[in-house]
Amino acid sequence: MPQANLQFLNVEPDDEETYRLLLRLGGFKETELARQVSNDPPHEDAAPDPRAIHRRLTELGLATETPGGLLAPVSPAKAVEGLVERTVGRLRHKLEEEVIRSGIVDSLLAEHEKSMTSDAGPATSTSTGQTQHIEGMAAVRTVIDELTFFTRTENLTTSPTGILSQESIAHARLMDSRILRRGVHMRTILASPALDDPTTMTYLRELTFKGANVRISYDPIERLIICDRAAALTPIDPAHTSKGAILTRDPGLVAALVSLFERMWQTAHDLPTSDDGEVEKADFASDFERQVLRSLYTAEKDEIGARDLGIAVRTYRKHVASLMQRLGATNRFQAALLAHERGWI
Repeated sequence: MPQANLQFLNVEPDDEETYRLLLRLGGFKETELARQVSNDPPHEDAAPDPRAIHRRLTELGLATETPGGLLAPVSPAKAVEGLVERTVGRLRHKLEEEVIRSGIVDSLLAEHEKSMTSDAGPATSTSTGQTQHIEGMAAVRTVIDELTFFTRTENLTTSPTGILSQESIAHARLMDSRILRRGVHMRTILASPALDDPTTMTYLRELTFKGANVRISYDPIERLIICDRAAALTPIDPAHTSKGAILTRDPGLVAALVSLFERMWQTAHDLPTSDDGEVEKADFASDFERQVLRSLYTAEKDEIGARDLGIAVRTYRKHVASLMQRLGATNRFQAALLAHERGWI
């Protein structure tokens, strides 16, 4: 039976052979890398560049540098998991761009709109010019999915109750992560009950570490979702949001709703801070923070770490600086070690 290989996960044969060598030997210093690789049969005729090999293996997440200066292999399960995540991330981005380029969603929506005016069954929405009434939460969530998929510059949202259920967070996480990966500027305002709900606060911390701006309002706020200042959603009945929503693309109405959001934003407050001015955080790391911390082992440059996580370099550096401060680390390597000691990674 032929030996399985990692080429389907975009790992070159030479890099895979070096990784396999690391697994066999357990690790070695960069100064020994050229000799060890040269002695390995697949590389006997090559003139390996230790720095290039070191860089490629760490970028791929196949190796890390230990405190003692050894280049050590990442465990096979963890290495393959990371390769799969990177491959899926690249594929997802490529497919999303192709969907936008092709216009397939618009084409399918046109078919859906035809059904609204047919005799096939009851309509879930009615449309008048640039305004559409959407009935029922299932239909509203479908519209939100479509709007956020095409959002490219700005996403503005509010939560008048302030409490986010596990179900709503699970639904929002995929959309929020998707738009933040694209570098969309996200601002969200929640009512003050959010401060007393651990589930909500955990998710708000996750959002802020991914690059979102979050504020808390102690005054009543209106329910809004505004995408790219081109489309806005408001409830049909603010007291009973499950009835449905009104979607408008009318420039004048959208502009008025943006102004309303800005007024609410100005009167809202940043998340509460401790005496040193840092946002209060429990002694734990979110899933995203753990990814940032792991990248300190595997990414040689900030640009590589940001690319692997699907965020902007500036956002990546902000997360690293925040984590270093939380851990009391003076450098990134120390931050990774301290995080490991706390069980964060």
